[in-house]
Amino acid sequence: MELVHPCCAGLDVHKKSVSACIRIRQGNTTITETAMFGTFTRDLERLRDWVRNHKVKEVAMESTGVFWIPVWNVLERAGDGALELTLINPQHARALPGRKSDRLDCERIAELHQYGLLQGSFIPPAAVRELRDVTRRQVHLQQERNRAVNRIARLLETVNIKLGSVVSDLTGKTAQLMLEAIARGDCDPEELVKLAQASLKNKKELLKASLEGFSNDHFRWLLSEALRDLKLLDGRLEHADQRIAQALRPHADLVLRLCSIPGFDFTAAATVLAEVGFDMQRFEDPAHLASWAGLCPGCNESAGKRTSSRTRKGYLRRLLAQSAWSILRKKNCFLTALFFRIASRGGQKKAAMAVAHRILTIVWHVIAEGGIYKEIGTHPADRRNAGRMARRLARRLAQLGFPVELKSQLPSQARIVDCKPANPVKPPKPKFQKTLVRRKPRAQNP
Repeated sequence: MELVHPCCAGLDVHKKSVSACIRIRQGNTTITETAMFGTFTRDLERLRDWVRNHKVKEVAMESTGVFWIPVWNVLERAGDGALELTLINPQHARALPGRKSDRLDCERIAELHQYGLLQGSFIPPAAVRELRDVTRRQVHLQQERNRAVNRIARLLETVNIKLGSVVSDLTGKTAQLMLEAIARGDCDPEELVKLAQASLKNKKELLKASLEGFSNDHFRWLLSEALRDLKLLDGRLEHADQRIAQALRPHADLVLRLCSIPGFDFTAAATVLAEVGFDMQRFEDPAHLASWAGLCPGCNESAGKRTSSRTRKGYLRRLLAQSAWSILRKKNCFLTALFFRIASRGGQKKAAMAVAHRILTIVWHVIAEGGIYKEIGTHPADRRNAGRMARRLARRLAQLGFPVELKSQLPSQARIVDCKPANPVKPPKPKFQKTLVRRKPRAQNP
């Protein structure tokens, strides 16, 4: 087997200890040295010095929870003798039964890495990792805000205040003014409806009926606490947005080009850049990026039978799926047409994943090639074979009682004339028939 790294190290990281092994190839012999270090900062610095004293340039470690992060940060700041760090999936270096210990684990990692048998995970630069931390915190804050709004809605239902049945958003201006007034003790529906804003002024009678509940001091205290929590979360979200905008100010042009993609805004563009970075050299083509993001079906086949191929979950996959769902009502959009074309034969969930995959492909080209999204319309597939589309539509019209004649047909267009019904009599109404869906048989256990 070909030797890739003559001198390398393998680390088995735990919460309180790090087992390290160095393998040095000299001629036909291999020198192995192992040691164990703590996980305090001074101990990790001793580990870094120990590795550098042996002139090691390649270090591989397992991704154990979050315990690998401080080890990575200390080794990353190695000074003049920069280290090539590789983070591996623990499943790629699993131990054989009966041969499992910290010393054997680090020796196995070092040996596999020495022969180039370990594939490293994508770890972006420190600046991108910091931006990723902020965007993920933003996601968590938004989830907490959604829970706070749901708690307010449930609290109103307990006292039979049906404000949520009239207004579309409890965080809107009208709803917030009314809720703050109720929390202060102003519970008269006649006075509360005067706070209606915009189009809700036309629903004063409905608002008045929805506000006729039976509140008390205990309810008003709970409502004031819930409103205070909501305002606090809004302030934290605004602070996170400012932090993200400050970090992305040097990349404003790239953010604007990403926002040209349908379904993207500043938050979506920031999340994508925080997850994949600003350089696409790590992903040689869009297919590799889609596979890393979990937007490709897995390969799981044995004995000619293909089992579950569910995609992985992740922040980027969730964001792209939300963007795919958000373009359903967009007019004259290629991605919208793609969604409905795939949904007609595979369902909306598969269509959402397919559109998310296509959006990520566009993102790769925008970042890697420095381009911008250009809309190509809703029917590029129809224009590729206009004749077949014209014949299909003609058959469909004939089934409805409107036979047509195709007078002219060119590779790029088809002109249809004489679309008047041949018979003025309406076609018979088809009888209802239950559609049977043929499902693939499940693989039976032997």
